[in-house]
Amino acid sequence: MRIRTLGRGAVAVTELGFGAAGIAGLYTPVSPEQARGALDAAWDAGVRYFDTAPHYGLGLSERRLGGALRGRSGYTVSTKAGRLLDPSGATDGDDLANGFAVPATHRRVWDFSADGVRRSLEESLERLGLDRVDLVYLHDPDDHAEQAFREAYPALERLRSEGVVGAIGAGMNQAPMLTRFVRDTDVDVVLCAGRYTLLDQRALAELLPAALERGTSVVVGGAFNSGLLADPVPGARYDYAAAPPALLERALRLRRIAERHGTTLRAAALAFPLAHPAVAGVLVGARSADEVRDTVRQFGTTVPEDLWRELRSSGLLPEEAPVPAPAPAPGPAPGVCAAPAPGAESAAESAAGPAPDEEPA
Repeated sequence: MRIRTLGRGAVAVTELGFGAAGIAGLYTPVSPEQARGALDAAWDAGVRYFDTAPHYGLGLSERRLGGALRGRSGYTVSTKAGRLLDPSGATDGDDLANGFAVPATHRRVWDFSADGVRRSLEESLERLGLDRVDLVYLHDPDDHAEQAFREAYPALERLRSEGVVGAIGAGMNQAPMLTRFVRDTDVDVVLCAGRYTLLDQRALAELLPAALERGTSVVVGGAFNSGLLADPVPGARYDYAAAPPALLERALRLRRIAERHGTTLRAAALAFPLAHPAVAGVLVGARSADEVRDTVRQFGTTVPEDLWRELRSSGLLPEEAPVPAPAPAPGPAPGVCAAPAPGAESAAESAAGPAPDEEPA
């Protein structure tokens, strides 16, 4: 699996990353065995980038991820800061109001202060059982922008300069504030969830061009828009809620086109974001080993070029959105020399000039 370096730093991620919200009981319970099976399947498939957060299952995601990584090496872990977990607010109920089928053992407290960032990281390391993580994102600072820029970001910058973390960034479900992080700070990467997909290209207007100009990487989360692009059926989720009828119909159109071209909507949804040169990776959540294996198969599928042409011509994708390059034509069979037509070689050399250097993967 290909690896890309984030921004101008040294932290690298596999192009396909494992989003660890699902293994923490997102929407419905996930057993310890099921969660471990998903993580082990991702590892066996070559995935080496794992993203988590205190928010996911009130710390359960971090604990399960840390347990699965124990004794392993050569991986990249990102976690997040912005929500502290306070046990004093524990109740006898569950956490489904916040999306997770786990006991409500803690309450979340928003905190984008410098002290809050350091405390959040210390507690995450304890839950993960690690002495450091590679990357920390500020998590959903939508309603806390000024404190995030004034206090939390400088705290992350100090942690990076001290070598406590390797890279820093922000993760959100919107593009405008992420664009501000790219333009006004020195983040290595931003995590943009749901805003650069086959259904929603809002990040294309400003965020992705700004990231490309600044040399900042973008990791795309929510490539399936909470599930609608994975399986567009009535009741499917879009941005964590039931998909509106118009979006469901659009997703069904996308699926029909994909199937007409001999591929799947899931494969197209995973391939699309990585075609943009600012995008370093795609995070996909999974709850079981079977879901992981399916995702890996879809990720490795070459999507026909004609599909992208039809999506553009039908108005389902803007012309300015980059699409994956065509698969290279197969070369001659071993031992067979493909001779050019008379005069073709000199004409091609004259038109093309010297071949460009290949950039290493």
